[in-house]
Amino acid sequence: MTISGFDELLQAARSQAEPQRLLFVFATAEMPEDATPAQRAAFDAGEGGTLTPLMCVDKAPAELASFAELAAEAGGFAQGWDIVFVAALSGSAGREPTSLDAEAPLQRMVDAIKTGRLGGFIPFDGQGETVRFT
Repeated sequence: MTISGFDELLQAARSQAEPQRLLFVFATAEMPEDATPAQRAAFDAGEGGTLTPLMCVDKAPAELASFAELAAEAGGFAQGWDIVFVAALSGSAGREPTSLDAEAPLQRMVDAIKTGRLGGFIPFDGQGETVRFT
């Protein structure tokens, strides 16, 4: 299944056979202090830079009505975020994962983002549209 927007993600999470918990890491794009002029120019054009996690949170799909709701809530805690990475944690035997269950996977997400390992996450921009890294 291809996810092109946050609403599709919510719909997919709600339709799974096992209950899901969505894991979110909000990050900002930054330019390292030692960046070259070429790197700075590329960053100004919307390319390159580093991603710095600002905040992470987990939610059951039923706790979210829309991306706007998530973004508004996040704005109170992670001002200046540029991108949110999302993963899902699946329950088992009909049991919904709890926030306690999500702690270690969220920490692994933060660590992965810090080191540039983004492959297992769906990134969304501030409008709830998926982002593609090239």
